[in-house]
Amino acid sequence: MNIPLSTMPSTPFLLSFPLLFAFLLITLSVEALFILQKWRHPVFPFPFLLPSYFLLSAIKTYLWNSNPNPVYLVDFSCFEPPSTCKVPFSVFIQHASMIESFDDESVEFMAKTLTSSGLSQETYLPPALHCIPPKTHHREAIIEAQMVLFPVMDDLLSKTKLSPQDIDILIVNCSGFCPSPSLSSFIINKYSMRSDIKSYNLSGMGCSAGAIGVDLARNLLKTYKNSNAIVLSTEILSTGWYSGHEKPKLLLNCVFRMGSAGILLTNKKNAKNTSKYKLLHSLRTQRAFDDKAYFSAFREEDSSGKLGVTFKKDLLQAVGETIRSHITILGSEILPFSEKIRYVFSIIRKKIIKSEEIYMPNFKSVVQHFCLPTSGRPLIKEVAKGLKLNARDMEPALMTLHRFGNQSSSSWWYELGYMEGKRRVKQGDKVWVLGLGTGLKCCSLVLECLRPIVDGPERSPWSDCIQRYPVEVVEQQGDAHKF
Repeated sequence: MNIPLSTMPSTPFLLSFPLLFAFLLITLSVEALFILQKWRHPVFPFPFLLPSYFLLSAIKTYLWNSNPNPVYLVDFSCFEPPSTCKVPFSVFIQHASMIESFDDESVEFMAKTLTSSGLSQETYLPPALHCIPPKTHHREAIIEAQMVLFPVMDDLLSKTKLSPQDIDILIVNCSGFCPSPSLSSFIINKYSMRSDIKSYNLSGMGCSAGAIGVDLARNLLKTYKNSNAIVLSTEILSTGWYSGHEKPKLLLNCVFRMGSAGILLTNKKNAKNTSKYKLLHSLRTQRAFDDKAYFSAFREEDSSGKLGVTFKKDLLQAVGETIRSHITILGSEILPFSEKIRYVFSIIRKKIIKSEEIYMPNFKSVVQHFCLPTSGRPLIKEVAKGLKLNARDMEPALMTLHRFGNQSSSSWWYELGYMEGKRRVKQGDKVWVLGLGTGLKCCSLVLECLRPIVDGPERSPWSDCIQRYPVEVVEQQGDAHKF
């Protein structure tokens, strides 16, 4: 099933309705002035309307990009689980066959899913899921949270030479596990943070929560001046394990794996010289109002009362519609003027010549690197196809999926770590982080690299394997996709 990104909406990228309304209001006011003063002047000449609007649009874009309070991404850290947590396919299938809640058909389905998933033999599951049967109690989830959150917090503070007392804003996102006290309180207690820290806990936001957390931090940094914000992104797998027989719910057991990331953002002026990236744009859209999108990935009980996430067959179509509406708005903010004009003219041609296709703007004209959702190999390829990306553009997402699996909200930072490890991100390059999550919701971040990335993969989960990548990814049909 293809994601229908090639057919763009009829609303031009260039149009900004508030700006258009303001422009028309000013034009009518000028006309009224001429009429009231009885000046001999014809109606405001139409040929000047379109150029004038383009000029106002350009001025708006310039003022938007000239943000007087920039937000910088100082650095980020990704968690590398211990080797004892690795789960080769043979071990996974052997353990699954020993669990009484799975029948032979369920085990066979998970075996086939693993084989065609694009995952390697080196992905990780938490210790609680290595037990037979898996331990899914609250205590085990707390132990897993300590395991994935404390190391990235320690590493991030060490990299940036900050103390916990220097943090003004803390955001923790985890969709499936929401204890009381919250995970943000969990971190504040562990690191004895300040009593006036602004803390937020995001749950139920799906795989897009990592990007949403950064978007929230950016908005908060617009209010709280001279501040540091940390975003911690993870997913606790112990509480998400499904032990029933419904195949759509078994997918989560096969592709979701351990991971977490910590990101430090700041609006301090002196951070420009030390930060890795500048956050240029953030955008959030959602389609929770649409039943098809809302129920395309849904956590519910099966007929036996066992909780699991159901992935519907029309998920890819719903994702395509969500992304299509999302990039229409994003394109109006980041695309160059030439791409907007080509898109507008393609709409005009479409109305005149019915066979003409609407032009898909070239986002690579302004963005050099892409962090795509690692929800699965089919979705990665369909999103890339819709955005006209090539194999090299898909490589970070596919290799992250291969090496670490789908790590939900933290995957993009492993992708960015991969690109840094390959020395691909140069000063001045722009990176597009595209997040997708249940709801459905979509969140984009556009980053600009501020300095040469010289630290490489030495302090990264990729440090011991970056030289082996990219690797050959075998397709389900038996052929291969090689970079």
